[in-house]
Amino acid sequence: MTEKLPLPLPVHVIGGGLAGSEAAWQIISRGVPVILHEMRPVKPTDAHATDGFAELVCSNSFRSDDPVSNAVGLLHEEMRRASSLILRAADAHKVPAGGALAVDRDGFSEAVTAALSASPLLTIVREEVPELPPADWGNTILATGPLTSPSLAEAIRAFTGEESLSFFDAIAPIIHKDSIDMSRAWYQSRYDKGDGADYINCAMDREQYYAFIEALLAGEKTDFKEWEKNTPYFEGCLPIEVMAERGPDTLSFGPMKPVGLTDPHTNKRPFAVVQLRQDNALGTLYNMVGFQTKLKHSEQTRIFRSIPGLENAAFARLGGLHRNTFINSPRLLDGTLRLKARPDLRFAGQVTGVEGYVESAAMGLIAGRFAAAEALGELPTPPPTTTALGALLNHVTGGADEKTFQPMNVNFGLFPPMETRTKKGDRKAAMSARALADLAAWLGVVPQAA
Repeated sequence: MTEKLPLPLPVHVIGGGLAGSEAAWQIISRGVPVILHEMRPVKPTDAHATDGFAELVCSNSFRSDDPVSNAVGLLHEEMRRASSLILRAADAHKVPAGGALAVDRDGFSEAVTAALSASPLLTIVREEVPELPPADWGNTILATGPLTSPSLAEAIRAFTGEESLSFFDAIAPIIHKDSIDMSRAWYQSRYDKGDGADYINCAMDREQYYAFIEALLAGEKTDFKEWEKNTPYFEGCLPIEVMAERGPDTLSFGPMKPVGLTDPHTNKRPFAVVQLRQDNALGTLYNMVGFQTKLKHSEQTRIFRSIPGLENAAFARLGGLHRNTFINSPRLLDGTLRLKARPDLRFAGQVTGVEGYVESAAMGLIAGRFAAAEALGELPTPPPTTTALGALLNHVTGGADEKTFQPMNVNFGLFPPMETRTKKGDRKAAMSARALADLAAWLGVVPQAA
């Protein structure tokens, strides 16, 4: 009988969000034990509603699922090939969203929670970690996300000497579908993409649109605390009223643009449109696309019910605003996401300065693989910079300017240019093909998760 080898020392993962969940999965998939520390429900946050792992607190969309011409779609595909738990759960609980990957947020979180909880290699500890972990924990990943507890965030700031970098993130309202007036609204995706009817649309004429803009600008907003007043927003998730402040036509060229849509009630393209996207598998809840907001709740119900078709809207959740925190990763982290001043600590997720659900999970995937390799006595091998995973990692660990570092979504601008001359229209497809070929080679070096 072959003697059973002892298990390697456990890796501690702090945070059960998208990044922490993915990191834990990648580690246990290599046969390495994990102690997962999650402070909910012992200590709640301003944005979470449950104690489930990988709870989505903003949109339910993982954005484009096109792996050929969209960088985030390519990242989806790379993560699928790297046996990502987050993508497996997303694919199992997707809801109609045209060319995007959107999920039933409850089913998605429950699937991630169940998969992790079922592993005998995972120990879940429900507690806050208020300080930097002690050195005797050894191999540790901090994946506390944008809502890192104030005490831990202060401990990180004090240790690194960095001023905390932070921005506000806004949440869009969710509406009960049966309260939408479908005699005024209609089903259609822009240019009939996806199933052609993945969104509910509410049309506005010119007069209605400009009256709506005036109401947005005049509406009473959430007050900031004194220390929050100079904190910048992330450009990719601006409150709708902040966009409106940039000019009365801004929204009609942004989330309320009418292109690719025809109102069947008039057989014309509307002047502006509000789109709602399915938010759960039952199709009973729809979120207001691009309608993140810092309006006070009473103002939201008043103003949003002025939208044609939403006069009697019943809100399952109103919009809100919370503060996100991230570190200056290009200055603080090495090429394998370790804190230079304390190599036993790795960072993963949005706290590293990536923006977006998928990007956050991707950093967890990479950090988990690095940590597992170290636990097994292997040398961590970063993914090639020609891949979406590698381009994102490179950006936060040195590719970005540390003096102007700000959160970033994955995009083809982070990838190295093609070595061979490629027509402009074929460039993204060529970069995607190169990425997947190079990813296959990397996955041959770093064993795939089970």
